[in-house]
Formats: sequence, C-alpha cells, structure tokens
Amino acid sequence: MSTNTTNPQAAIHHKCRELILLLNVNLNHFPRHEKYGLCQEIRQAVYDVLAGIVECQKRYHNKTSLSKLDVRHEQLRTFVNLAFELGYFEFEHHKRARSAAESLRRYTAVSVLINELGAMIGGWIRSLRASPQAE
Repeated sequence: MSTNTTNPQAAIHHKCRELILLLNVNLNHFPRHEKYGLCQEIRQAVYDVLAGIVECQKRYHNKTSLSKLDVRHEQLRTFVNLAFELGYFEFEHHKRARSAAESLRRYTAVSVLINELGAMIGGWIRSLRASPQAE
C-alpha cells in the first residue's frame, strides 16, 4: 500500500491492526481456562498498543506517550512468549491438537509482526529524539 510508505504513522497503525487480526484468530483457540487469564491479558495488551499508537499520533508532545507505548509493546511480547512456552499455540478449538511444527509456525507469524511493530515504535522514538523540537 503506497500510503504506508509515505506515512510512517499510517504504516504502524496498519501493522498493529494486522497483528490484532492474527492474534485474535490464535487466541480463539487457546485453552478455555485461559479465557480470562493470559488470553485476556494478551488481548488487552494489543488493544492498549493500538490505543497508544492513536494517542501518540494525536499528541503534539508525545515523548511520555511513546515511552508508555514502548513498555506496553514489550509486555505484549512477553505475554505471547509465555503463551508459546506454555504450549497454547498447540491448541485448536480449545484442545491440544496441533503439531509442534504448526505451533511454532503460528507463534513465529505472530512474533514477526510483534517484532516489526517494535522496530517501527523504536524508529518513531529515535526520530523524536533526533528532532530539534522534541520535548
């Protein structure tokens, strides 16, 4: 999409929405006992990241908001890594049914998007620091 290459803020917003869609597909298969546990934490974290992106796009002085966004993004990464370590990406329809290879493939797809989003957030922070009007 050409809009994303000319507007980095639109690109980061798009990347986060792409991550939300992929995460929701995977989270819907996690074990039922995690519906209000880790699954909910991951959902809330990714929604908070999207809300943080919108907030940073609308604030004139957004150094603090970007720092909060960066922290919440890292929390999201931690929660997803924990879910993988607990074997939740092996679940399909709330039962352990996927192979280790399929689980790794699904986790890797999510992780790639999380890493790309993190790189974009980091670039946004660096560009703000480099700006002479940054406060």
